[in-house]
Amino acid sequence: MRVLYYTLLIVLSDQLAKLLVKGFGIPWLDIHFQGMGLGTSKPILGEFLKLTYIENSGMAFGLDFGGKMFFSVFSVVASVGILIYLFKIRSEPFPIRLSLAMILGGAVGNLIDRVFYGAIFDSMPLFQGRVVDFVDVDFFNVDIFGYHLSRWPVFNIADASVTVGVFLLLIYHRRYAAQRELAKTLSATSPAYSSGDPNPGSSASSENPTSGVKPDTGSMS
Repeated sequence: MRVLYYTLLIVLSDQLAKLLVKGFGIPWLDIHFQGMGLGTSKPILGEFLKLTYIENSGMAFGLDFGGKMFFSVFSVVASVGILIYLFKIRSEPFPIRLSLAMILGGAVGNLIDRVFYGAIFDSMPLFQGRVVDFVDVDFFNVDIFGYHLSRWPVFNIADASVTVGVFLLLIYHRRYAAQRELAKTLSATSPAYSSGDPNPGSSASSENPTSGVKPDTGSMS
């Protein structure tokens, strides 16, 4: 399944960006990279786009309910389920498989944070890590139900991949579902369409190649 190369690309780019933001060290190679301080920001495009380092234990865009272990287990189950489903639909149109590969890449990217980051960076048990977020985008000032939103919740590449993948899946699934429904309708109403004969009028002549030839009734001399 070549579409999984896109999943791998998303996971690698997501993890590389997170390590550059968080900072990392490889003592036996004498490599030490100083990342950003937790909670600090760096402007990229003024106030519109900033690099802001935060960590969260919840879902995409900082949504939080159920606890760290819940999201870790959920991510594992969801990732395995998507991988199995991708194998089952390996003959489906490419946009459908690409959208699922993007969702899988995003799920695995954040799953790595939850499973390993706590153990690697904070000497905590596995499945107790926090997700690294860093993309901070300005947003319209919105007041709804007493909640004020002036900036979009900080997110990462994995979050963006999941979001784009879901939108693509909704768009292309409806499109291909409509095409299949149209094909079924045409197949039910047109036997020629069902048999795949592009020229149904030619079937009679092909079955009886001599049907248009008059027999010779002349007497022998």
